[in-house]
Amino acid sequence: MEKNIPYKTYLEESEMPRQWYNVRADMKNKPAPLLNPQTLKPMTAEELGVVFCDELVKQELNETDPYIDIPDEIRDFYKMYRPSPLVRAYCLEKVLDTPAKIYYKFEGNNTSGSHKLNSAIAQAYYAKKQGLKGVTTETGAGQWGTALSMACAYFGLDCKVFMVKVSYEQKPFRREVMRTYGASVTPSPSETTNVGRKILAEHPGTTGSLGCAISEAVEVAVGSEGYRYVLGSVLNQVLLHQSVIGLESKAAFEKLGVKPDVIIGCAGGGSNLGGLIAPFMGEKLRGEADYRFIAVEPASCPSLTRGRYAYDYCDTGMVCPLQKMYTLGSGFIPSANHAGGLRYHGMSSTLSQLYDDKLMEAVSVEQTKVFEAAQQFARIEGILPAPESSHAIRVAIDEALKCKETGEEKTILFGLTGTGYFDMVAYQKFNDGVMTDYIPTDDDLAKGFAGLPKV
Repeated sequence: MEKNIPYKTYLEESEMPRQWYNVRADMKNKPAPLLNPQTLKPMTAEELGVVFCDELVKQELNETDPYIDIPDEIRDFYKMYRPSPLVRAYCLEKVLDTPAKIYYKFEGNNTSGSHKLNSAIAQAYYAKKQGLKGVTTETGAGQWGTALSMACAYFGLDCKVFMVKVSYEQKPFRREVMRTYGASVTPSPSETTNVGRKILAEHPGTTGSLGCAISEAVEVAVGSEGYRYVLGSVLNQVLLHQSVIGLESKAAFEKLGVKPDVIIGCAGGGSNLGGLIAPFMGEKLRGEADYRFIAVEPASCPSLTRGRYAYDYCDTGMVCPLQKMYTLGSGFIPSANHAGGLRYHGMSSTLSQLYDDKLMEAVSVEQTKVFEAAQQFARIEGILPAPESSHAIRVAIDEALKCKETGEEKTILFGLTGTGYFDMVAYQKFNDGVMTDYIPTDDDLAKGFAGLPKV
């Protein structure tokens, strides 16, 4: 163990961020605007306000203010589990016999089990402040639904969750945590909405997708008085709230007198990756420092590495605004991949723009290799990681092994988004040797691309 470098670095409560960082303010090329699917014109605040909370609409459209104050009520809630630790993976470094220094920001030290609570409590706060009765949402693996149900219970809001069907069936315990917090949980696609029935008719027996669940949640929100829709990833407002991850990481590194060279995050819709890299990316955009950023996505749903940069619907039912992003097409239904939080057909418009500007890299990895890394990490570092986080672990290990080959002493940071204790069906399949990899063919992807709107 190196002198003066602890295993875990905690910030003092007083050092916790008082503002979120808005990376778009420092971007030379701004993300393309959301478009109204009927008029193909940029969505106005009034139009977005039908679906989203008023204050969240302002944050969604804000491209000028680099810092936005975190309300005291949200900071008070954050104090229950933040600041989260920056951990030096000494044991992993030793086993890999690498000169690389490996750190991870651990976001699993709260009841919801993941980083999702950082935005859930903010969105619930603004819904309560607006005087709403409740909110609707979708969830993939269940981390977001769990976090939102917890946040809604805190503020006394009703919470309606549409959970991707395959995750609803594979992760019954996470479903029950949501119900324990008072949320209603519906497997998606369902027979309870018009768009759900339409999707089931077109795709009989489908295991669902985040795009399907979003469509159902939006339909219920728009059709229910006193409700709004909230989203756990993709949108600019979510990446803004998640910037507390990167801000704390940066402050902890400064406390240690250390600077990361490579920053790695799993990438589904973009909430964790965007939050982790935000302040570091800001430095890069302003020309103050340089970092290498790597987005890691599943080979079964490769929106960045094999997708197209185009305007597309954010949901399968085509009821949401059009967003310019790296996408596989809103009609693309991923395989029943166990990393349920990474089964979205597209990517954050902010991250898509940064990727298109070649300010970050992207790689895709197969599921079995991901779980090999998850098992190795669990045995060495003592934390059972979520399948989503394990994508970042896989590439962090790969990068550390490259350092072993070259002798370079790089400092690697990755985001450990949460724990995998509700993902034991996936771990069981891996341990039993029956887990398989699915990589979509070019023909599979062509079907999704064929449905891209003509914009």
